[in-house]
Amino acid sequence: MRKLVLAAAVIIAWSAGSQLAFSHDGYDHPVVAGKVTKVDVSAGKVTIAHDAIPNLQMEAMTMVFKAGDPSMLNELKPGDAIKFMADRVNGELTVTEIDMAR
Repeated sequence: MRKLVLAAAVIIAWSAGSQLAFSHDGYDHPVVAGKVTKVDVSAGKVTIAHDAIPNLQMEAMTMVFKAGDPSMLNELKPGDAIKFMADRVNGELTVTEIDMAR
């Protein structure tokens, strides 16, 4: 019985944490898998080799994105596996949410 309760607690805690990683803040955009290939903190941009991004009608490819919040680039480095959300903001392809892939 204890093992069952412990397993349930771990599953609940894990699922709550994964929901917190992406707040979605009113967005109805998919979370996309990608791999960081370049980070330009001074320009506020990141290059990502990514899966298809349906809301941007974009096939899987490598693209440069503006960071919606430049501080999100501080911990990124080439080779990092990520999950992210992107949108077109003021005409620019912009990463709006980003988290390390688990």
